Amino acid sequence: MLRRSLLASPLLLAAAAARADWAPSQPIHVIVGFAPGGTADIAARLAGEAIQRRTGHTVVVENKSGALGFIALKAVANAVPDGYTVGIGIMGSLAVAPVVPGSVIPIDLDKEILPICNLVGVPMVLIVRPSAPYKTVAELVAYARANPGKVSYGSTGNGSTNQLAAEFFAAEAGGLKLLHVPYRGGAPAVADVAAGQIDIFFANVSEIVGQIKGGQVRALALASTRPNPMVPDLPLLTKDIPALDIANWFGLVGPAGLPADIASSLAKLFLEAVSDPASQPVLAERGLQPIPQDGPAFKAAILKDRERWARVVKQGNIRAD
Repeated sequence: MLRRSLLASPLLLAAAAARADWAPSQPIHVIVGFAPGGTADIAARLAGEAIQRRTGHTVVVENKSGALGFIALKAVANAVPDGYTVGIGIMGSLAVAPVVPGSVIPIDLDKEILPICNLVGVPMVLIVRPSAPYKTVAELVAYARANPGKVSYGSTGNGSTNQLAAEFFAAEAGGLKLLHVPYRGGAPAVADVAAGQIDIFFANVSEIVGQIKGGQVRALALASTRPNPMVPDLPLLTKDIPALDIANWFGLVGPAGLPADIASSLAKLFLEAVSDPASQPVLAERGLQPIPQDGPAFKAAILKDRERWARVVKQGNIRAD
């Protein structure tokens, strides 16, 4: 038996090696749960272009927007687990919604979706109305503390990452009392900041840099531990409040039944694409930073973020409905 096992070992190893070298023989479809031009869509298309440039493999991006990306995630969960249908999972869908009471989630994220790898992240930036009397984070905190309930913040809805970022800021700044004003999207919220109707808003820097540079809104600080090429001179919020490192991330996910060797090969393919030196200038132009996390690391990051946002949700008594 021992001799037979030893003779069989090289064959088993060779078979395992062959499976580890899985490579796509047809186009990979990446389903994005948001409209074309958004950060999730841009991340998918940049990765796809880099993969085609590096390997010749074709990546097709499909947009199925709606329901915080869950329409797309459901399509991924129901796909044949052969590596040819994957999707983009964002922090709001995978880490925030599961811990916000009232969230409508049509699938079991932990049983039907497999984290393949994280791709990129974009930090949030704290913007204020142009006429605001506070020019720094310290001045904003002092003003809000002296005027409880008078500083208003906008969000893209109850339980959104914008709301959680503002409530996280309020809690970490010493328990500030802010007034929440929900909107049906980021554009009207930003418009009201520019018009002076609300005081502050947390936005992805990649989606607000035009208004910042155009002077329609004033940026106080970047919620990051390092500068971003889009706003290289902007103060870092973490210098005043160390915990305020808030980056919305965009990772690759697949159906739960995806074989481990295919998931590993996909992770390698996509991580090499976003880490490619040729991709860096393109990512930097859009304020995106690579997050090189394989499947296990990505899953751990999701769970860690759920813990962080669950605390914020509980402190702020936040509900999605």
